[in-house]
Amino acid sequence: MTAPTALTSAALSEIAARGEVATPQQPLDERRVGIVHFGVGGFHRAHQAMYLDRLMNAGRDLDWALCGVGLLPGDARMRDALDAQDSLYTLVTKAPDGTRDPRVIGSIARYLFAPDDPEAVLAQMTDPAVRIVSLTVTEGGYNYNPSTGEFQYETEAVAADLATRFDPADAQAAGLAGSDDGGANSAQQVGRPRTMFGYVVEALRRRREAGTAPFTVMSCDNVRGNGDLAKRMILAYAQRRDENGLHGDAPIADWIASEVAFPNCMVDRITPVTAESDIAMIASDYGIEDAWPVVSEDFVQWVLEDEFPAGRPAWEEVGVQMVEDVEPYELMKLRLLNCSHQAIAYFGLLLGQTYADEAAVDPHLAPFTRTLYMDREGTPTVPEVPGMDLDAYKDELMARFANTSVKDTLARLAAESSDRIPTWLVPVIRENLEAGRDVSASAAIVASWARYAEGTGENGEQWPVVDRLHDRVMAAAAKHDEDPLAFLRDEELFGDLVEHEAFTTPYLHALEVLRTDGARTLLTELTAAL
Repeated sequence: MTAPTALTSAALSEIAARGEVATPQQPLDERRVGIVHFGVGGFHRAHQAMYLDRLMNAGRDLDWALCGVGLLPGDARMRDALDAQDSLYTLVTKAPDGTRDPRVIGSIARYLFAPDDPEAVLAQMTDPAVRIVSLTVTEGGYNYNPSTGEFQYETEAVAADLATRFDPADAQAAGLAGSDDGGANSAQQVGRPRTMFGYVVEALRRRREAGTAPFTVMSCDNVRGNGDLAKRMILAYAQRRDENGLHGDAPIADWIASEVAFPNCMVDRITPVTAESDIAMIASDYGIEDAWPVVSEDFVQWVLEDEFPAGRPAWEEVGVQMVEDVEPYELMKLRLLNCSHQAIAYFGLLLGQTYADEAAVDPHLAPFTRTLYMDREGTPTVPEVPGMDLDAYKDELMARFANTSVKDTLARLAAESSDRIPTWLVPVIRENLEAGRDVSASAAIVASWARYAEGTGENGEQWPVVDRLHDRVMAAAAKHDEDPLAFLRDEELFGDLVEHEAFTTPYLHALEVLRTDGARTLLTELTAAL
């Protein structure tokens, strides 16, 4: 067997000659960075970077190439993978019939691991050629309380940024001293940003000071009004820095509020975590040695508000829907796709399943998700969506979940639940309660999360509960014997839901059945009348 070819720019002609994998058609040395992106994970590389690659392959927008930025310690792995591959990677999309479409993506021009050189990140962000800063920092990356909607100033990294001057010259002029590690050991330290908020606000401050027009901030995360949320949270952070005197006589928050655009958008493509089997498949089937490829479904959608005063790529030419109002599309996706993912995640794991495609065709879990949740509770909270047939959309969702080629894990869908359930499902519950509608299916989903958070399955199997609030949610679940409502008493996650009998009654029943007779019994009971 011939050894696979290491993926680099020098190897592209060899890979292209085989005729099996599409390669970048644009001259890589002609790309110029126009977008800085925080959060270069699998989804970004299967979605926004892919759309931009389509444009570049058509000979368009070579001045809109991406510079990826990683902030977290785990992002060092992405730095190493992309640096070794000239920022190239393989994307393989998989259709339900097993058809694959492999291609090498060339829209990322460089990648910066911020802890290595914070000033390099700020220099890139203040380059006048950069006109968009985009974000896929996850639902929790906006640092807000999902119950109150307020910015959380006490988060460790944020608190450090709020006590740190980022311009050494300014700090020296003010006669300040301190460590250069971004710590918060004194009222005002000298250091470098640790958070997305720190980099965005400092870069905007420097651009204003230099007379450079501001960039647009484009959130691509699964939260309602993602652009609006990004604006509120970034402004809250900037205002606190202004109040702390960290911008001297030139406060920045009001300028950001008036001058910086924050378009909303809806993004969609199921993208599992890259597995070792994916790396092996790309090596064996396509002869490419890729340290971190991406595998996704073939479906993709991007609906984006057209609010880019500094300009943008011609995304509409490659399938992006540019609209005036994203909200209907956004609610459709969050409340039908994302909430349904939560419906199958915990129940599927409790049933002993591993993959979404198993859960999506389960004789009881499938009708629970498609009819009891999607039709009866999710759909009434979705407004009319221009050009969309919701019944067809829901059927398509179930078919996408059942795609056996993708092998999306239920463990991925069940991760970071304390960011997802409050952001996606709790608003559905509240809206239905206010309208006097039934919430039994949603209550069962929350109960399945509470049962899952006990950490032990019905047959004694144990699983890691991956969550930023891991200790808190597991501690609450551990109290079920003494207080069946313990899980709902976390106001940050659920607000006052514990006080609504129309919710707690079906919740308590679902939790009891889950804990005594199991998930199959509860699902059989709930779907018996269908």
